[in-house]
Formats: sequence, structure tokens, C-alpha cells
Amino acid sequence: MAPTPFRPAALSIAGSDSSAGAGIAADLKTFAALGVYGCCAITAITAQNTLGVQAVEVLEPKLVGQQIGSLMEDLAVHAVKTGMLASAGIVHVVADEMQRKGIDKLVVDPVLVSSSGSPLLDEAGLAALKQRLLPLALVVTPNIPEAEALLGKRITSTVEIMDAARAIRDMGARAVIIKGGHRTGSADDVLCDADGFRTFSGRRIDTVHTHGTGCAFSAAITAGLARDLDLRQATALAKSYISAALGRAYAVGRGRSPVNHFPW
Repeated sequence: MAPTPFRPAALSIAGSDSSAGAGIAADLKTFAALGVYGCCAITAITAQNTLGVQAVEVLEPKLVGQQIGSLMEDLAVHAVKTGMLASAGIVHVVADEMQRKGIDKLVVDPVLVSSSGSPLLDEAGLAALKQRLLPLALVVTPNIPEAEALLGKRITSTVEIMDAARAIRDMGARAVIIKGGHRTGSADDVLCDADGFRTFSGRRIDTVHTHGTGCAFSAAITAGLARDLDLRQATALAKSYISAALGRAYAVGRGRSPVNHFPW
């Protein structure tokens, strides 16, 4: 039998979605689709389906830290992403572990509210995210409502999106991508990094099956970074992947179904 080809590893630190459309399950499927070995540290367990979130149980921060430490002791993790962190205590533990392990390729997806409208991080958690985790991030990937929550102001135009990306980068992250899914018209994503701005253009895909879009997008960036692509290359890969995943999405329940994580 031929030896198994090497696959770089990526770690997702996020919540569990029982419908497997977002969170840990979405990240692991995205990693697999893009040729990366995925591992995970779970922050919260949710009872949810395509109709919404019915219950959330947040794990103790110590257990989240133990999951991360256990993985880091054994696996060569090439990139890390965070999603739903659920509490300020978990944010602090994750930041501690990232600093302790010297993680350079950290993607922070600031998951604040579920696609059905359920809050997933409180005010104390948001403050901790801004103070502790953003300064450690290679890239932060908010959608427009998340960017508004980070900055405490409305964003309604392309100029304001660029200003917001610059302001979030000033919080310490090396780069910021503001996702365009909540824009009217085009679904362009705007990247702000040390080299300036770049827009990743994309046509708006007519589908209601968008659950977990942000998770898959940030996981795809993480997979690209784990494969040693630079950030702009990884973002281009993620844009192509999420466009295909939306374009080939299909109904799996009675509500808003997830994107198709294996579109190719």
C-alpha cells in the first residue's frame, strides 16, 4: 500500500452545530474539501437545525484550553481559526494558548450572532475579543453587522467599509477582510493589509441556502494558509470556494440550509 500523502493540519476553535451546517462541522468539512487535515476544540454545544438555534450550552474555559493544549502537544498545527467563542473566559483562554504556542497564522472570525439572530457572544466577550484576540490575528473576517458591532457604528457605503477595515486593523490585527454578503448589489469582499486595499469581486448568488457561509469562508482562508499560501492567495481561494459552495447548495431541511461544503 502506498504511503498516505502528507496533509497540513488546521485547528478550528468554535461551537458545535448539530445540523452540521456551521461551526466545527462546517470548518472540518471545508478543511477536508481543500486538502487539509482538520482538528477542533469545541467551545459550546448547540441544539439547532435549519430553522434556528433552540439551545446553547457553553463549555468551561478550562476544558477549551485543555482541548487546545492536547492537540498542540501532538499535532503540527499549521494554521488556526476561531469562530464562536461564547464567553469572555473562553476568549482569554484562547488568547493565552495562542500566545503560549506562538501561533502566527491565526484567522479570527468574530462570530457574534447566528444567521437566525441568536446572540453567540456577550458584551464582555466582545470586549475581550477586541482587547486580547484581535492583536494576535493574522486576519479578522467580519461581515458588515459584525464590523458594526466591533466599531459601534453603522456601515452603509464602500467608503465606510474601507474606513471600517482600516479601523479594525488599527485594533492590532495584521489584516482585515470585511465580507460583502450583507451588501446590496455585488458580494465583493474588501481586504485591508499592510499593502493597502484589495477587493475580491463576486457575483451575488440567488439562494436561500446560506447557513454557515462565514464559517466556510474563514475556514477556507485557514486551509489556504495551512497550505502555505500567502493571505491574498488564500483569500482568492476562499472566494472561489464559497462562490461554488453557494452556487451548488441544496435543501437539507425546512429552513435555511447550509452551503455545499464539497462543491468541486
